[in-house]
Amino acid sequence: MRATLMYGAGDVRVENVPDSVIKLPTDALVRVTASCVCGTDLHPYGSMKPSSRPERMGHEFIGVVEDVGSEVGTVRRGDLVVVPFAISDNTCEFCRESLHSSCSHPQAGFWDGEAEEGGQSEAVRVPLADGTLVKLPVAPDSALIPSLLTLSDVFGTGYHAAVAGGVRERTRVTVIGDGAVGLLAVLSARRLGAEQIILMGRHQARTDLGREFGATDVVSARGAEGVETVRELTGGHGTHVVIDAVGARLAYEQALGVVRRGGVISRVGVPQYEEAPVGFGSLFRHNIRLAGGPAPTRAHIETLMPSILDGTIEPGRVFDATTDFAGVPAAYQDMADRRSLKVLIKP
Repeated sequence: MRATLMYGAGDVRVENVPDSVIKLPTDALVRVTASCVCGTDLHPYGSMKPSSRPERMGHEFIGVVEDVGSEVGTVRRGDLVVVPFAISDNTCEFCRESLHSSCSHPQAGFWDGEAEEGGQSEAVRVPLADGTLVKLPVAPDSALIPSLLTLSDVFGTGYHAAVAGGVRERTRVTVIGDGAVGLLAVLSARRLGAEQIILMGRHQARTDLGREFGATDVVSARGAEGVETVRELTGGHGTHVVIDAVGARLAYEQALGVVRRGGVISRVGVPQYEEAPVGFGSLFRHNIRLAGGPAPTRAHIETLMPSILDGTIEPGRVFDATTDFAGVPAAYQDMADRRSLKVLIKP
């Protein structure tokens, strides 16, 4: 079967690999019908050291169950399922607390880097199938597939950012980053009743979509100028919640500049740095809290799916390009060069 492999920075290839098979009684074999390239895939794409043992890529996918292990009871052959980016048993004490991305089961973890396989392939062995997979009540060719695919990561992550930040009615929110997660954080903040949503981004096609998703203001400036503009838009105080959907040190510093006293910085952009100020002069002095982390998207699927199914929202609009396997290497480059926001892969 074909699968996407990364050999090093800028070196993505689609190659033939051994077919996926059931190995454990808790496994399911899923034939992938839709997957995509994620913004976090671009981190190794820009920095991974060359290797003769490439990484299997992809952590967002939908597919049809082809086979199940003897202990799998929640899905069966022929079911269409969405697969969260974190593998979990959905039964441990952390999963019961809606922290599926912190599942304590020995087989739990993330697809990229911790699992043997990846979603940018023709088929995948899914461990802990009962806990990980969520059945979808549509056909594989449904027009809703792009939006349902966002439940595996980007929509659930944007929603997690808003929830972790405590967004509610009358909240003022700043979202830093106009990638797919940032745009869906805007959509989530609007759904939760935010009064003002400031999107900080520099790509007009993306920020225009952000406005359609609910952004009340767009700030294209960065650094001190961007901070000053947000402050002006909020009466000089900043916003109650700042969502960092980027993960760069500069984004964190920008968040410090625009967060309101007593506010929350909610980080869901994978941090590309190890140290950041949290002391008296930054967070402590004004009771600013730090929240976020890897989103437990499995916990949010049942909450978010109904609004997709009834057409209330369309998070799949973040996909602005579609390709088959032959176009996957170019899709990585297009996203790295900001020519594409998010690329859908259909085998």
